[in-house]
Amino acid sequence: MSRPFAPAPTGGAPPLALTMGEPAGIGAEIALAAWRRRLEPAVPPFVLLDDADRVEALAADLGWTVPIARVERSSQAPDRFADALPVLHRPLPSRVRPGHPDPVNAGAVRDAIAEAVALVTGGDCAAVVTNPINKGVLQGAGFPFPGHTEFLADLAGEGLPAVMMLACDALRVVPVTIHIPLARVPSALTTEAIATAGRITARALARDFGIAAPRLAVAALNPHAGEHGRMGDEEGRVIQPAVDVLRAEGVTVSDPAPADTLFHAGARARYDAVLCMYHDQALIPLKTIDFAGGVNVTLGLPFVRTSPDHGTAFDIAGQGRADPTSLIAALRMAAEMAARRAATAPP
Repeated sequence: MSRPFAPAPTGGAPPLALTMGEPAGIGAEIALAAWRRRLEPAVPPFVLLDDADRVEALAADLGWTVPIARVERSSQAPDRFADALPVLHRPLPSRVRPGHPDPVNAGAVRDAIAEAVALVTGGDCAAVVTNPINKGVLQGAGFPFPGHTEFLADLAGEGLPAVMMLACDALRVVPVTIHIPLARVPSALTTEAIATAGRITARALARDFGIAAPRLAVAALNPHAGEHGRMGDEEGRVIQPAVDVLRAEGVTVSDPAPADTLFHAGARARYDAVLCMYHDQALIPLKTIDFAGGVNVTLGLPFVRTSPDHGTAFDIAGQGRADPTSLIAALRMAAEMAARRAATAPP
């Protein structure tokens, strides 16, 4: 197991900004469920950017007693959170049918993400927590990004690369390539991309997770780490040079290792995060170890962003069956990361 980070104090902090996500999915449902579980143990105060009318109607349809507090400013959320779910009312242009996304609402979904970022960068909220989106619906409406991670990097406006971490109590993984076909992975991997991901990961582990001396493991691309070139040469040609660069910069990092030996309990005790070469190499072990509790974290941004590590779940939307565990974990992690940044920020 990777070393846990010490919790940071969260008392007195601004609320978290929670986006609506895809309205036809389970975002509002898990937000309601997270508020209902706010005391077991404490869920940090958040304000939901969503259509208050439809959130209120959804709670009634589910038979859940969740008072909705329509707040004008996010600063009002902490005082209301104990007794009601604070919502910044953002009306949707089209009526929502659970499980049936409407592209007409795509602009509101995008705008909620941008507004949440503005609230955090302006100091009104502590961190961004995003509910799941449907990339196909957004892209069909003109959204030019592969997903949340790339959009958030663009909103940051600092020319930063998109680095995604998936985290649970037992494992942290960072895919170097993300939303591309598997056939394109070998050509997309570069020494610089791996080194950049390693740099940003090591810095985030220290700054946001409180790990003074982070240790990185690196997954090989090929079976048996290529067996000295007999099963592929990317390990020696691309990955090992990145490891050498990181070591020269003072990062504690291991040589590329076969992925099938990296994720058992004994191996996890030797590192704090794994650089993985492609999406499923990272997400399969994470979701196997903790399917319900995984959190998606965007690293390297000037603000904190987390998200539940699951999708919109159209098949169960509106039925009261969605599990809020991952959202609650994302809320708690966002609050801890934001508190740690605030505590270490220069005066």
